[in-house]
Amino acid sequence: MIVKRPPLNFWERLYLPAISNGFKVTARHFFSKKITMQYPEEKWTVPDGYRGAPYLVKDQDERTKCVSCQLCEFVCPPKAIKITPPGPKPDPTTGNVEKTPLEFEINMLRCIFCGYCQEVCPEEAIFLMKDYSLTGSNRKEMIYNKEKLLALGGVRPDPIMKWKQKADEAVEQGMKP
Repeated sequence: MIVKRPPLNFWERLYLPAISNGFKVTARHFFSKKITMQYPEEKWTVPDGYRGAPYLVKDQDERTKCVSCQLCEFVCPPKAIKITPPGPKPDPTTGNVEKTPLEFEINMLRCIFCGYCQEVCPEEAIFLMKDYSLTGSNRKEMIYNKEKLLALGGVRPDPIMKWKQKADEAVEQGMKP
């Protein structure tokens, strides 16, 4: 099918009307009020439903709340989380906590901030922080290890204090804590 184009008239061949319309638009925007945010000094307010970067948290006794169940690793769609469990021996220095991960890594370049890891965590050890400024100079810096995730996540008070209750139950039953 051939579409016939009408021939251009003299003004259309000069392109002057198009150029003048472009200058009008430029002038209108040039003299209007600017709405650009000066980023490092001004930061935008994060909406309530925003899902930011996932970080690990500690309880009020400065212990890692993660028990290395690996549910977050299994549910992560882009496979950004990698957990290495400690093995069969529990660590006696962690009190009555079942086990803590030997290694915990989140590749922030892969993470899509979906929030599945927070939803599936039975110990509430992962929280999505309202952080939107993730930067790094190379790929290795964007793989957050356990120490960095705990430092960024901070301490979250645990109202249930499950590990203290377990220790109290063990003392009541005559077992050593």
